[in-house]
Amino acid sequence: MVPPSTSGQPTQPVPEPQLRRVLTLWDLVFYGIVLIQPIAAVPLFGIADKLSRGHVVTTILIAMIAMMLTAFSYGRMATVYPAAGSAYTYVGRELNPHLGFLTGWAMMLDYLVIPIINTIYGALTLARLFPGVPYIVWAAIIAAISTYLNLRGIRSTARSNIVLLVVMCAVIGAFVILAVHYLVHADGVKALFSIHPFYDPGTTDFSSIATATSLAALTYIGFDGVTTLSEEAHDPKRNILRATVLVCFVTGVFSAIQVYLAQLVWPDFTTFPNLETAFMDVSKRVGGVALFDGMAFILVVGCTGSGLAGQAGAARLLFGMGRDNALPRKLFAHIGPKHRVPTYNIWVIGLIAFLGAMFLNFERAAEVLNFGAFLAFMGVNLATIRHFYLRPGRRDKRRVAKDLLVPAFGFLFCLWIWWSLPRPAKIVGGAWFVAGFIYNGIMTRGFRKTPVMMDFSES
Repeated sequence: MVPPSTSGQPTQPVPEPQLRRVLTLWDLVFYGIVLIQPIAAVPLFGIADKLSRGHVVTTILIAMIAMMLTAFSYGRMATVYPAAGSAYTYVGRELNPHLGFLTGWAMMLDYLVIPIINTIYGALTLARLFPGVPYIVWAAIIAAISTYLNLRGIRSTARSNIVLLVVMCAVIGAFVILAVHYLVHADGVKALFSIHPFYDPGTTDFSSIATATSLAALTYIGFDGVTTLSEEAHDPKRNILRATVLVCFVTGVFSAIQVYLAQLVWPDFTTFPNLETAFMDVSKRVGGVALFDGMAFILVVGCTGSGLAGQAGAARLLFGMGRDNALPRKLFAHIGPKHRVPTYNIWVIGLIAFLGAMFLNFERAAEVLNFGAFLAFMGVNLATIRHFYLRPGRRDKRRVAKDLLVPAFGFLFCLWIWWSLPRPAKIVGGAWFVAGFIYNGIMTRGFRKTPVMMDFSES
């Protein structure tokens, strides 16, 4: 029965608020590319080139296959849980709540490492531009700027992201054109075609390629952000799945072109002046100081923006756990009265970003990030198999290729990449994982209670 209003007339029920379904397939793909950034492979180039012994293109393409298979699983699970959009949710609801907590715990490691990675690379890039200023000073400045802006509640807008994307594409486009010109001018059109970046009998080593692939996979981190738009997409059951796969494919092809040309321009991976900023040296070879400076500019701006968003996300994740008493409430659930942001958490993440930049190099930080990411990816693939192939009542609906083989191959690819991570990353990530297991055991009184929830919705 509809209750009467104060005027005596019955009131109409208030409709539930709903998001408008306005996003097309290509809107979703564009959003995913903005999240990943078109320069995602640039910071990895020198280190991955050395680790793979000159086969960085191969590692990018192998990682692309693993990510496309996993993106397929993410897209399908997003249709089942459109409001959640998180590996933590998929694993927790389909496999086991405690496994879901551990997946969320692994994801939390990624949230903590992202500001560290961006601080490291931003500081390395600035140190190349201004070698007279020590690295520690640049690391402190970047961490301080990010902390200050987040304390004031300043977040990057969609418009600034689009401007940054255009600038990035312009600089990378200039690199591609100038690299092609450089190669053709040096040795004719035939210089553009070589099998060596993919396979060189003299240097190919599959264990080295596996190790480098575990690093190159960082190129695709962030593709799963597309699944958070399920409630705003046209035909989400089709378009979310297609968009996540397309984002990985477009990113892989675009990144492969960049590193392929870079390898042709600088074929000897043992002669880079600085591995972490090797792509800047390649840019200088084909485009002079102007392209060197332009590449440095987009790297610094991109790192600052990504670090700013990463710090905000990590701070809000800690806030959610503090609010739910999963962490000490007095510290982690504190909100600053002036700007209404989790002040203490922002300070904590800023300090972690600076200290991490002092004790980790870019390669180690990236590998630790992939430790947590690929655990989550494996969980999503298993959750997909559980929901679409093993769930009771689906015997007549299940399809072996789509519901079993594709996510199974995605799981195996991710397992192979995760297993190929270097030992230091496994030690750091393993210690974090064990800490999460112990913490969950204590909080659930020996796994007898439902574990605490992690709120990834605002991070």
